[in-house]
Amino acid sequence: MRYPTPHELALAGRALADEHPGRVRMRQAGVSRGGRPLWLLSVDGRCGGPGEVLVVAGAHANEPVGGATALDLARRLVRDGDGGGGAGWHFLLCADPDGAELHRAPLPRSLLDYHRGFYRPPGPEQPEWAPSLLPPDRLPPETRTLTALLDELRPALQVSLHGTDLGGSWVQLTRDVPGLAEPFGKSAAELRIPVETGASDAAGWGSPGPGIFVMPRDGSEDTRRSTWCHRHHGTTAIVEVPMWASDLVDDPAPHPDPRGALRVLAERLTGEAARVAGLREGIPGEGPGAAALLRAVDWTLGLIPDVAAAWTGPGVPAGATTASLGSLDAFGRRLTLRAAAMLLRVLRCQAHPAAPGLDRLTTQWCEEFSARFRARWVPVATQVEHQSRTVLAAYRCLQTGQA
Repeated sequence: MRYPTPHELALAGRALADEHPGRVRMRQAGVSRGGRPLWLLSVDGRCGGPGEVLVVAGAHANEPVGGATALDLARRLVRDGDGGGGAGWHFLLCADPDGAELHRAPLPRSLLDYHRGFYRPPGPEQPEWAPSLLPPDRLPPETRTLTALLDELRPALQVSLHGTDLGGSWVQLTRDVPGLAEPFGKSAAELRIPVETGASDAAGWGSPGPGIFVMPRDGSEDTRRSTWCHRHHGTTAIVEVPMWASDLVDDPAPHPDPRGALRVLAERLTGEAARVAGLREGIPGEGPGAAALLRAVDWTLGLIPDVAAAWTGPGVPAGATTASLGSLDAFGRRLTLRAAAMLLRVLRCQAHPAAPGLDRLTTQWCEEFSARFRARWVPVATQVEHQSRTVLAAYRCLQTGQA
């Protein structure tokens, strides 16, 4: 099994709707900046359930598992009849088809293979994150489509399907869903997927159970302005699953020297970023996709000074765990690796003389990343199974709590 493309997702969704015309509908919800359709697949509940569910796939171009999971969930709902609690379920099959077109890794064999086709757009071009970075009149059409769906459906549960290149699985919630930690942890254990207990994406968030993180009420303004918190009264769950697993991300033991470790990580991050930035200077946006790739390179490199400053600032927690330091280590490595990989794609296209050297550097960083975290591939079918189980468990726990 490999990751489906947006076109394949659309074909599969249409086939499911044609096969079950009484229960499944497919409609175009919007159009991307590049003119590609944004497809919404809907599965009606049989008994007019207590709330709608909106599942968003493909919000990040480099996290392609969500589309496969969305199809799997739709098929389960059709097959099991009442498996969705009688609610109407709606699946935005790919929130960013333009980005997905640029990220080319349908079944990567290694981290290097994954990064050779890597693309992740800058924040203002990401459908879910754009509202935190742009004024309302400049939002991209993908974001406007998503917010329009949220306003139309007012879902009791919005689920955003995400994936990480290397690490473990975790869930971020805009409000607590009591009982979710148990089925989530059970699924991860059965499928040999580590639970990320110190996810850097949820630093400072409350954790009612391993791998479950709840956004604080006074959470960052950026997060509060994202589509996760768009003006509806439901709950949003962001479900992360790894492509490559690492058992180093679930170690809850206190780290012996978190401040010292973060100083080392910050120095490495700054040094690596400087190497990529030196190669980026003066490179024109010529060639297929080059302008988009370079915008993403510049955005990624622009994040690094603030990250390094935060790691060396006075707010570093003395009681940080081995898992949380491992998550930050992985986060830093992927920032510079992503910038290097996207720049390499441009240099290769232009037959630039610096391409072979950057190729060797990207290869080295991928190998070091994989070795440091003892990466092991999680089959796509296993990623999908865990993500689907977690989504259904979140819905059931939410409905039980509201009963």
